[in-house]
Amino acid sequence: AAVAAAAAQQQHYNRIASNNGTTGMINAGGAVPRGPAANEISQIGAGEPGISDENRRVLEWIAQLMKHNTRETALLELSKKREQVPELALILWHSFGVMASLLQEIISVYPLLNPSQLTAAASNRVCNALALLQCVASHTETRGLFLSAHIPLFLYPFLNTTSKSRPFEYLRLTSLGVIGALVKNDSSEVINFLLTTEIIPLCLRIMETGSELSKTVAIFIVQKILLDDIGLAYICQTYERFYAVGTVLSNMVNQLVEQQTVRLLKHVVRCFLRLSDNARAREALRQCLPEPLRDATFSSVLRDDAATKRCLAQLLINLSDNVVEPPTNQLQLH
Repeated sequence: AAVAAAAAQQQHYNRIASNNGTTGMINAGGAVPRGPAANEISQIGAGEPGISDENRRVLEWIAQLMKHNTRETALLELSKKREQVPELALILWHSFGVMASLLQEIISVYPLLNPSQLTAAASNRVCNALALLQCVASHTETRGLFLSAHIPLFLYPFLNTTSKSRPFEYLRLTSLGVIGALVKNDSSEVINFLLTTEIIPLCLRIMETGSELSKTVAIFIVQKILLDDIGLAYICQTYERFYAVGTVLSNMVNQLVEQQTVRLLKHVVRCFLRLSDNARAREALRQCLPEPLRDATFSSVLRDDAATKRCLAQLLINLSDNVVEPPTNQLQLH
C-alpha cells in the first residue's frame, strides 16, 4: 500500500511538473498517506528536465512550507497560484508535513486573539495559510479527508472574535471563505459535519455584527445549510433554533430597510423561503415575517433582480392564509 501511495503521489508531481491540466485520481482509502518529504519535493522538481521555471518554483515553495524561515514567502506565493495549479490541493494534502505546517500557522495566532493583538502582517500571513486550506476544502478528492481530520474546527476561534479592526475582519472573512468552499457543492456529508459543530451560532453573530462582505458569506453558509433537508429539519426541530435563525434574519431585514443592499437581501429572502418549506416554520412565519418583506419597501432595490422577486413572491404565496395546514405543533417567533 505504501508503495502504491508513493507511486500515485509521484504521478501527481509529474503532472504538475509537466503542466498537465487534468486532475488525477488517488486512491487514499480515506487515510492520509505519507507523501514525499520537503527535500523529496525539491528533488522531484529538479529531476524533471521538461519542467517550466514557473512550475519548478511552485514545487520549491511547497518544500519551503516545511521551513519556518522560508514559510511566509512560500505561503504568499502559493496563495497567489492556487487558482492556476489544478492539482495543488492534492499536493498540499499528500505531502508529508505540509498540512501540519499550515495548522501550525493557524494555531500560532491563537494567543493574539484575546486580548486583541493581531497585527496586519500577522493577519495577512495566516490568511495566506487559510487560502491554501480553502484550496484543499474545495477539491473533490480532498474535501472528505479535510472533514475527517476536523480541520474546520481550527478556524472557529477566528470566527468567534468580535474586534472590528481590519486585521480581525480580514481573518474572519477568510475563515468564512473556507467554510463557504465546503458548503458550495451541496454535500450532505459537509452539512452533517457542520451541524455537529457551532457553525450556525457563529454565522448568526457575524450576520448581525460583521462587515457587509462577512455578513454575505455567513448568510450564504446558513442558506446552504437550510437548503439541505437535514439542515432544514435540524433548524426547525426546536423553537430555540428556529427563533435564533428567524430573529437574526428579521433583524437583517430591518437593517436592509436603511442600507438597501441587494446582495444581502437576496440571501435573506431565500432563507425565509426555504424556512417556509417546513410546516411548523411556515405557520410561525405567517405571524412574524417582517413587514418590509410584505409591502413594497424593497421594490426599487429588486427592480433588476427578477430571480429574487420571484422568490419573494413565492414566499408570500407559501404564507398565504388560503393555504390549509395540517394540525401541527406551532413555532412562534415574536
